Amino acid sequence: MSALENTSLAFIGSGVMAEAMINGLLREGLVGSEAITASDPRPERGQELAARYGIAHTTNNTEAARQAQVVILSVKPQVLPQVLPGLQGRVRPEALVLSIVAGARIQTIAKGLGHNKIVRVMPNTPAQIGQGISVWMSTPEVEDRQREQARTILMALGEELAVDQEDYLDMATALSGTGPAYVFLFMEALIDAGVHLGFSRRVAQQLVLQTLRGSVAFAQQSSLHPAELRNMVTSPGGTSAEALYQLEKGGLRTVLSRAVWAAYQKSRYLGGLTDE
Repeated sequence: MSALENTSLAFIGSGVMAEAMINGLLREGLVGSEAITASDPRPERGQELAARYGIAHTTNNTEAARQAQVVILSVKPQVLPQVLPGLQGRVRPEALVLSIVAGARIQTIAKGLGHNKIVRVMPNTPAQIGQGISVWMSTPEVEDRQREQARTILMALGEELAVDQEDYLDMATALSGTGPAYVFLFMEALIDAGVHLGFSRRVAQQLVLQTLRGSVAFAQQSSLHPAELRNMVTSPGGTSAEALYQLEKGGLRTVLSRAVWAAYQKSRYLGGLTDE
């Protein structure tokens, strides 16, 4: 039996990640479409989701949240300060509030809603195909049953990892939440390098995508450290050694570390904005 059986859900905000969650829940058969209501200020977006998934839609956040047992905050961080006041006192006291708003701290949400049963989540883009990873934590007031509901929702998006300190969520934002952007940039640069060598863009993309896919699968199946895996394909004086020398000389590790740190600082800054 699903932890979400006979549970009504309301999505406050109906963007890409909200749709990924709706799609995952329905794909896995965890809830029926009649259990989901999506709220969005654009009527056409609600109509699009209703046509695609058979869910209810509204432009009224209060209407969506009022009867829901799980309320999912999925708006952009800069919009949250305008959304919370309208929902204050309108969420059922026993309801679970699950937030995927980047940078928005639990204290901000609790104060803005006047509600303390909160789960804060940092998902990532591959959740759209059920291959994401979501890092999450809950307030002490969240019941065991509700924690299981949160875990069930997040497992529909891929893997989930519960933590006990909120700062880990800002770290996850910088590492796994923003991580796909780093991978896509690396992918793009590698494809461009292949085109520079003389491959067509189609062939270069095929080579790069399968190389990345295969390398990740190999690393997942292996018990070896990434450095050991790298050494396996790096012969002394060979082509890999020459390429890696240039990457290290260019400061790849340092630049990447700085990028992740900058994303972490930005996440904390966004959290400060939503506190205002």
